[in-house]
Amino acid sequence: MGKIRISLKVKMIGVVLAVALVIACAAVLVSYTVYANTMDTHYETLTMNLARTTASMLDKGQVQALTDGVMEAYRTQCVQEDTPPDFDGFTQSDWDAYYAAFDGVVRSEEYAGVLDVLEQIRQDNGIQSLYLCYMDQATGKAVYLVDASDPNDACLPGDCDDIEAGNLSLMEQGVYDFPAYITNYPEYGWLCSAAAAITDEDGRVIANAYVDISMNDVMQDRYEFLAQLLLILAGAALVLTVLLVLAITRTVVRPINRLSAAAGAFVSDKRERREGVSAISRLEIHTGDEIENLSRSIQKMEQDINSYIDNLSRVTAEKERIGAELDVAAKIQADMLPCIFPAFPDRNEFDIYATMTPAKEVGGDFYDFFLVDDDHLALVIADVSGKGVPAALFMVIAKTLLKNAAQTGLSPKAVLEKVNNQLCENNEAEMFVTVWLGIYEISTGRLTAANAGHEYPALRRGDGTFELYKDRHGFVLAGMENARYREYTLELNPGDTLFVYTDGVAEATDAHNTLYGTDRMLTALNGCGQAVPRRLLAEVKTDIDRFVGEAPQFDDITMLAIQRRDTGEDTMKKIRVSPSLDSIGRVSAFFEEELTAHQAPGKVVAQVNIAVDEIFSNIARYSGATAATVGCEVSDGRVTLRFVDNGRPYDPTQQADPDTTLDAEERDIGGLGIFMVKKSMDRVSYEYADGFNILTLEKSW
Repeated sequence: MGKIRISLKVKMIGVVLAVALVIACAAVLVSYTVYANTMDTHYETLTMNLARTTASMLDKGQVQALTDGVMEAYRTQCVQEDTPPDFDGFTQSDWDAYYAAFDGVVRSEEYAGVLDVLEQIRQDNGIQSLYLCYMDQATGKAVYLVDASDPNDACLPGDCDDIEAGNLSLMEQGVYDFPAYITNYPEYGWLCSAAAAITDEDGRVIANAYVDISMNDVMQDRYEFLAQLLLILAGAALVLTVLLVLAITRTVVRPINRLSAAAGAFVSDKRERREGVSAISRLEIHTGDEIENLSRSIQKMEQDINSYIDNLSRVTAEKERIGAELDVAAKIQADMLPCIFPAFPDRNEFDIYATMTPAKEVGGDFYDFFLVDDDHLALVIADVSGKGVPAALFMVIAKTLLKNAAQTGLSPKAVLEKVNNQLCENNEAEMFVTVWLGIYEISTGRLTAANAGHEYPALRRGDGTFELYKDRHGFVLAGMENARYREYTLELNPGDTLFVYTDGVAEATDAHNTLYGTDRMLTALNGCGQAVPRRLLAEVKTDIDRFVGEAPQFDDITMLAIQRRDTGEDTMKKIRVSPSLDSIGRVSAFFEEELTAHQAPGKVVAQVNIAVDEIFSNIARYSGATAATVGCEVSDGRVTLRFVDNGRPYDPTQQADPDTTLDAEERDIGGLGIFMVKKSMDRVSYEYADGFNILTLEKSW
């Protein structure tokens, strides 16, 4: 889906409307807050004044007598001293007995006199509730003395509530006038309440006069005020928005739309552009502001663009041609290097792997390995001075000369001396190449090597650690005619690994220009344990990438590793099974158990399961075998699977691969399963010996 485009006019309307709404909301909030605070303050003051007026109008002698009578009856109900009655556990008979204690008070002249005064005050002032309480600090209770409220809501003498924490705090400070506060109770609605102390002639507090004024109507008025205010401001905001939008549309949006239309037509008006009569050149905007300046700037820009377009077209065409040629060169260079692994699937005496990552489209590093004869393997790694196309061309020449010389059977020393003289001829560019060259005798493990100014190789003996092998360097190739080189011999024992590389490994830099260095390289190598060459190189490259981070790569990174395998004692774990479909589950479980025990990746386990199912199913269905053995060996990130049966001789590796470009109904039946096995495994080999089919699969991770 394409991105939703919103016009400038709509955006401006949105901005204006948003600003108007923000202003309106702020105005509503301020106005409502001021109105609400004013009304709250008015009613709080009114309520407090009414409470104090009530306290002053009552006969203090009557109030004193009433308080003494109620509190005497109240305290007789306490089970213990200073402990209020347990009202939660009262039965109806308990309540009857409790209120009976106050009958004398209710029938007294003092009660009637105080009640008459309170009722008169309540009626004259429109007070919802008016009552007297005594604040008993000993029990923490406000004990009702008389209540002039509606009879249905009035409390009886002796009823009590907990004294609020805030009021208790005031009482501890000697303050018995409780300031007005607004509450909202479900049963009473909005109330403004206050209490004033009633004192005797000695200044002792004998009661508190409580006043509750209903604010339900006030709150309703407040909500109506808010609704009216919102309507007024919404209307004002709408009118303001319309006026501003009209003004902005005329002075801003329309001129910009004209600029946009002219700019949009600029690309398509090629002929008119060349003739100087494009939509931009015809544009006339006279707003007298920045938009007019912008229009003139765009017209000037058009003139500049027209002068650059022709040059840009020629430069772009040339760049595309060069880019295409570089792509072809990179492909040619990559194809010149051995890149199919395993490189020698029929040779189990050694394992070899190499990689090259160029810093530019084409690089100056190269590696090579090839069989000189059946028992000798040539190993080459080199680094040409410089980068880019010149280095790549010099690399091709050097690689070809080195291979041609090595294939004649010359020693490493002789190869370097011959190739050096060949490269020195007509070397006007004064380029050179560092080379490490080794000839490996497969049968004995003897490696004869020579070094022409290249990096020290790294060697690991068996289960030891990698260490630099500081061989004696000769001069670089193509640097000086008739240079002489020395060669040396190493014995690679089973399990030994040799690692050679170019300076792009050690000289890789991070964002702070810190070198990766050979110490970090050795640490990465030794962190891989007894890994096979493929995994070894992958781990080192991962460590380099982690170190470098986002910093650019300035040099090619090339690595090669060879490991001598142990072809002596057979350490493979085996089980005998019946060559039938019923045994597939047991066979799959056998391989999966071995892989899981060696912490093989889940992807490898899945690929092995698919291959095992295909191979053993074919043995069970088609071989005619009466006995079968399967074997598994996992070591150093590599699994070897072996299937042995006494069936009819059959080499599945010789079966032609199916044409996967055809539709399923167009392809010949069969062959797809073994094709998938060959694609998912690193190596598939077959032999028939002593009446047995022997199929071996290898997979590394």
